[in-house]
Amino acid sequence: MRVLATSDKGMVREINQDYYYISNQDLEYNLYILADGMGGYNGGEIASRLAVDSVKQYIDEHIKKIELNKETLPELIKNSMEYANKMVYEKSKKDINLSEMGTTLEVCLIYNNKAYIGHIGDSRVYRIRKNIIRKLTIDHSYVEKLVRDGKITREESYHHPKKNMLIKALGCEEKIEPDILVKGFLNEDIILMCSDGLTNLLSDKEIYEIVTNNLENANKLLIQTANTRGGYDNITAIIIENI
Repeated sequence: MRVLATSDKGMVREINQDYYYISNQDLEYNLYILADGMGGYNGGEIASRLAVDSVKQYIDEHIKKIELNKETLPELIKNSMEYANKMVYEKSKKDINLSEMGTTLEVCLIYNNKAYIGHIGDSRVYRIRKNIIRKLTIDHSYVEKLVRDGKITREESYHHPKKNMLIKALGCEEKIEPDILVKGFLNEDIILMCSDGLTNLLSDKEIYEIVTNNLENANKLLIQTANTRGGYDNITAIIIENI
């Protein structure tokens, strides 16, 4: 694997509430986690870090106890996200200053040419294969629901006043139902995990062109482009190439 990862607070926010983790590349499996926190003074920063650390802890403790296959790994990711939700939710209930905190969460575990993905919120996971970029995750947002219900067009969604309103996030309720996906990850495929600070300012086509034209510097160029367009939010990108 070749991995590039960068996180930037953008041009407006005072702190970076995004947080990510990349596992040791020498392991039998590779684990990547990304969270975009939200809510209250420092709440988002605490929620994203706690979610990522909780998933890592859970997987580290439990992956040694199972046989790695297409049945056990999706369940492991689901359980790790439910554990992270419990940790964030319980912390928010103990401190009134953190009562509105929550986070998006993307988990990607790569093993044996497959990507096992867990998703909640509106951060995204893309796969680039040959000449196509495909968004693997579906945003858990109010605007995405409007598009899927046929109430607004995809073009109208880009500038909708409620485009950042989530209908699912981690840590906001006692129980969650994350999306769990299993996708092929073949030689020369590229996976991109990113927060909405990137995708709110760059189209899928622009992301594809930057990543495929200059992979070595793609992270820097993605963040620079978002910042030149306002950088209204924190921006995080993890690029994973299967080589």
